[in-house]
Amino acid sequence: MAKRRKYSPEFKRGAVEQVRQPGVSCAQVARELGIGANLLTRWKREAEVEGTRAFGGTGNARDEEVAQLKRELARVKKERDFLREAATFFAKESS
Repeated sequence: MAKRRKYSPEFKRGAVEQVRQPGVSCAQVARELGIGANLLTRWKREAEVEGTRAFGGTGNARDEEVAQLKRELARVKKERDFLREAATFFAKESS
């Protein structure tokens, strides 16, 4: 299964601006950019509804903080386990 591609807000805004040009269709712009016409249509609709707030991203600051804390916890656990194994190793060596 292929990974889901993510596009930057700037890319999305630029694509929507191209579609808004007179005489240019969604399908034409989508082919040029290598994306699906339905995806581009959805971006256009979102830009019309949300205006300047469109393509703000997913999640919120709290979600990012939780993810960062989980990464830090995993790192600290790895360090703890390594030190525990090292202490066991050196205890056996000195005996």
